[in-house]
Amino acid sequence: MRFRLQAFSLHLLSSATVLTLILGSLYFGWYRWPGWHLTDVTRVVLVMVCVDVVLGPTLTFIIANKNKPRRELVRDIGIIVAVQLCALIYGSVSLWNGRPLYYAFSESVLQLVQAYDIDSAEAEDGRRQNPKLAPHWYSLPRWIWAPLPQNAEESQKIVASAVAGGDDVISMPKYFKPWEEGLPSLRSQLKKVDDVAYFAKNEKQRLKDRMKAAGLPNDQVNTMPLTGRGHPLLAVFDPATLKITATFKAN
Repeated sequence: MRFRLQAFSLHLLSSATVLTLILGSLYFGWYRWPGWHLTDVTRVVLVMVCVDVVLGPTLTFIIANKNKPRRELVRDIGIIVAVQLCALIYGSVSLWNGRPLYYAFSESVLQLVQAYDIDSAEAEDGRRQNPKLAPHWYSLPRWIWAPLPQNAEESQKIVASAVAGGDDVISMPKYFKPWEEGLPSLRSQLKKVDDVAYFAKNEKQRLKDRMKAAGLPNDQVNTMPLTGRGHPLLAVFDPATLKITATFKAN
């Protein structure tokens, strides 16, 4: 039993250390609030934790036996580690490809833009035409304004594409502009909580209660939805500076 516990402890410590380094790097680099919530990657992380921290060490505990031939023991643990690595690679690649790159104000909503929302051709166009705001492999999340182009024909094409489920302007870095330039337009799109779409009636009441508890006015024109693949959040702005003072979950 002592041999099994030692093998289990060593395997658990090694697996937990590697997983913590990977998830910690991704979290503090790209997935900090509100990224983790909006990307809805909980299931991917749970798979990684279950396989790498729970299943792997548990199987080692089961198969570890000091009387087993060394070659056989190494082979069995090697198979377990190989399965763990597959799960770790799958999860890490999924998280990397879905990492938040932008929080974009476009039209009347704030939207999360993830790495896989921007295809390689659009990314290359952005690096060529708009290098300051174009994405790179090392890019950290940025707040930007993504207005439709002034060219009416091009704008109509983008709207038609978005309506049909294709690319929207938030996936076209060549059109991105600095966040500050979009603030006048953003101010005109702020709404009272009761007038914000994306939330049910009971969720709006919950949001107003949370704003009140945080000492924020809940009857002013100072909010906008912040959307992604997870449940949307409510962003609350300071009307004077247009800085986001808080974001609230409705669920």
